[in-house]
Amino acid sequence: MINKVVAYITQGDRLLVFSHPRHPEAGIQIPAGTVKAGESPEDAVLREAQEETGLKELALRSFLGTRDYDMSPYGREEVHRRYFFHLQFNGELPATWRHFESDPSDGSEGPIEFVFFWVRLPDEVPVLIGGQGDFLQVLEGSILKKWKSES
Repeated sequence: MINKVVAYITQGDRLLVFSHPRHPEAGIQIPAGTVKAGESPEDAVLREAQEETGLKELALRSFLGTRDYDMSPYGREEVHRRYFFHLQFNGELPATWRHFESDPSDGSEGPIEFVFFWVRLPDEVPVLIGGQGDFLQVLEGSILKKWKSES
């Protein structure tokens, strides 16, 4: 079992997603990565989100749940235990930008180029690759609950 973290990063009603311009077959994704030895999932999700996006103004909002994911359909005989989190971005950004991750957790050579962009929840969210969308409904429910309590 390999422990992984998945970050739904939001700003208002927008979700941050990205593509790999040099590897379009990787589909549309959200920031995710491997939990290092001795690291808590909470620390790992903040570290991975910062490494992949370059964003520093991130706040951990909530833990959404855990799901085990079989990687054998992708040619890897391993199971990932994924910890899904909601992070909030509290800064200013353009609608889209590029960032290079220099230390990819999948063992590939870096840097890896990502193109980030915002999509509106829930209607603009594309299909996320490899089960990354498994907790979108939980995320949407927690965001709607927060908005209702503030109004």
